[in-house]
Amino acid sequence: MIYTVGGIKGGSGKTTIATNLTVFLLQQGRDVLLVDADDQESATDFTAFRHQSLDGELGYTAVKLTGRELHASVTRLATKYDDIVIDTGGRDTVSQRSALTVSHAYLVPFAPRSLDIWTLRKVENLIEEVMPFNQGLRCLTFINKADARGTAKDEAADLLRGAANLQFLDTSVGTRIAFANAAAAGLGVLELRPVDEKASQEVTELCRLIQQALSKDTQPVT
Repeated sequence: MIYTVGGIKGGSGKTTIATNLTVFLLQQGRDVLLVDADDQESATDFTAFRHQSLDGELGYTAVKLTGRELHASVTRLATKYDDIVIDTGGRDTVSQRSALTVSHAYLVPFAPRSLDIWTLRKVENLIEEVMPFNQGLRCLTFINKADARGTAKDEAADLLRGAANLQFLDTSVGTRIAFANAAAAGLGVLELRPVDEKASQEVTELCRLIQQALSKDTQPVT
């Protein structure tokens, strides 16, 4: 399976989702390639921290790929790994569009803030432009960096449920210090000790819902 984590606006926690999905897949015994396709190189930084924390035993392979070459490179590498997770950052870039043409899944996290949610239409437009080149692409959206209090999460969920070409996953990942602590060590929250039960539960539920949604009718990208 080839997953692209992306969107139009920065700050929604895409690298957090990409790296924690990678760790979740690792713990399922999958051979995973993490592709950093973001000019900010956040996934590359995560991998560097992980290399230090785990004495070089990453558990996955990491590469940096950007631009138009991404499509051809990922297509070639797909035969060598069980899963590929591509972190594309928060802008409409050549890298993100190239990734979407070769992916099975487009994962779009939204932070429940008005400036984030109102980029939804731009994401829908991007999907509409890409779909003719990859008709099997499944596009999933969910709430990330949710606050425990207030109504913003529920209001954002209502908007995302009505999105065109995007399936809303009725779960959310909260704003928790465990994610920052884990990332600083190059770890997923599932690896963090002591365990943060709520953060681990949120990541596990999200990743399982993603897999369930994709297992129904996803077709291989050709």
